Amino acid sequence: MRRFRRLRVSPQMRAMVRETRLSKKDLIYPVFVIEGENIKKPVESMPEVCQYSVDRLEEILPRIEKSGISGILIFGIPKHKDEQATSAYDDNGVTQQAIRYIKEHYPKLIVIADVCLCEYTSHGHCGMVCGERILNDETLPLLCKMSVSLAKAGADVIAPSDMMDGRVAAIRTALDENGFADIPILSYSAKFASAYYSPFRDAAESAPGFGDRKTYQMDGANLREALREIADDIDEGADMVMVKPALAYLDVLKAARDNFALPIAAYNVSGEYAMVKAAAKLGWIDEKKIVTENLIGIKRAGADIIITYHALDAAEWLEEEL
Repeated sequence: MRRFRRLRVSPQMRAMVRETRLSKKDLIYPVFVIEGENIKKPVESMPEVCQYSVDRLEEILPRIEKSGISGILIFGIPKHKDEQATSAYDDNGVTQQAIRYIKEHYPKLIVIADVCLCEYTSHGHCGMVCGERILNDETLPLLCKMSVSLAKAGADVIAPSDMMDGRVAAIRTALDENGFADIPILSYSAKFASAYYSPFRDAAESAPGFGDRKTYQMDGANLREALREIADDIDEGADMVMVKPALAYLDVLKAARDNFALPIAAYNVSGEYAMVKAAAKLGWIDEKKIVTENLIGIKRAGADIIITYHALDAAEWLEEEL
């Protein structure tokens, strides 16, 4: 009889033969920066997550640096929003100011800059609109302008999340032509139209003013289409790709890992985070054990990089295990 339990007899034995290992360097923490002064505004639907004005980033950045995680994914929330999303590509915009501050004071942190217009448009959609139709090709020049502006501010990685067709090629060309050939693109390639994003829209103040995003974000039922999206983004010049959300789409993540060799990120999104936090607050689950199990599952499915609001807590738990 085979006795699999021989390799489970102690914590030391289990650790020695463990197949999947989670590292602090796998983790990226999302940060929300809001225009204004002296603002630290808790996000009600996302416990322990806040919006910070640039002058109060010092309340979170030292902890991020000390945690040992790789870096942050930054989102900006401007005061001014209009149909052309002009604040998105303003070289003195809130996101650009925040990136300059972070790179000056915390140069070793990797800053991944989200590229999407939804936080900056008056209608809350990720692209230009005509009536209630989201325009693809007319949006691309604005995404390019935003990408170049964020690269000029010091972003280490450009991460388009808008889901417009052809945006990776357009952004790659714009970066190259403006002297940023060495800036990599992390494309939200398989981004699904998901109900798990609801708390994020509170944090980023980016809920659409009409309709939904199903005409440009992916149908959650489609795996083969996700692989085509990823393949297209790679052909267009993406250096890394992403599956979003993570937990409900582990099969997509696994298929991406089996089919593509470049680095793959997974976004453990706001709804996934909020449900864990809510259940833990009620005492229904052990937060540490559940989060660790979720992150290991994402890593086991194939993620090299995990973007998660649990990153700082998870880093502390990993440190305890050393």
